[in-house]
Amino acid sequence: MEQSDNLLNRLNQQYGSLSKGQKRLSDFISDHYDKAVFMTAAKLGSEVGVSESTTVRFATQLGYDGFPEFHRALEELVRNKLNSIQRLEVTYGRIPQEKILDSVLHSDIDKIKMTLEQTDRDSFRLAVDTILHAKTIYVVGIRSCAPLAQFLSFYLNLIFDDVRLLHTSSSSEIFEQMIRINSKDVIIGISFPRYSMRTLKAMEFANNRNAKVITLTDSIHSPMNLYSSCNLLARSDMASIVDSLVAPLSVVNALIVALCMKKQDEVMNTLETMEKIWDEYQVYSNDEINYIDDKVTVRLRKPEEEDG
Repeated sequence: MEQSDNLLNRLNQQYGSLSKGQKRLSDFISDHYDKAVFMTAAKLGSEVGVSESTTVRFATQLGYDGFPEFHRALEELVRNKLNSIQRLEVTYGRIPQEKILDSVLHSDIDKIKMTLEQTDRDSFRLAVDTILHAKTIYVVGIRSCAPLAQFLSFYLNLIFDDVRLLHTSSSSEIFEQMIRINSKDVIIGISFPRYSMRTLKAMEFANNRNAKVITLTDSIHSPMNLYSSCNLLARSDMASIVDSLVAPLSVVNALIVALCMKKQDEVMNTLETMEKIWDEYQVYSNDEINYIDDKVTVRLRKPEEEDG
């Protein structure tokens, strides 16, 4: 379903042709989609005083194959529409305080499982190949996605010579950092609901200069895919005060591992050089475990070296 053909558009366009019961369903969904998304067909019908069969026919009347497809469209609507306050209300309204830890961890596990089932392996391989052949790699992620962008760029810097994490305090500064981007380069844009317009504009800018564009986002319907040549999808939390980016981080990890496997010799040389620098400049504590050359050694301070 295209962004311009979302659930609210269908409700508005077909409202005049709906029956009285279906109009009550339409009104309830338009006003309370944040609650409707957690209801079954039977519960939704009961809420507005119609039968379950009327709710199912309502879904098909709107052009969906059935209630499951309609419900997926409703989830997509909620993903894009809920603000932080609404997410908080929805989350704490349905999770008992004593069950929060279990609920959040199980939810993250489910997101990883769904991502694994739905990942397009061809897109993943294309992303790896595109990054390998790029002259300069740009990475952009804003607000809650910034840690993902920083994590990805940190490890890409261990693998490639020219990696640039875009600093995103303003749109104009993003464009200034990308002024030399061209067809030999690639940009990796990371964004999840609520989607960042600055990330989208950065990808549009790169696309207009014929650079390769890779996105990491939550859905094929994400506006982040408008300018991308390769889409990596990962499920994120739909309704919470905190964005769940566990599954996206797993995809980032997989991307880094795949790239390392393609450039094993270069990565090993870089790590050996870095280890020497870390030792020389005492970057890490002496109480460190060293895994270089597959040999595990533990360096401990002698008693006389202890402070005090």
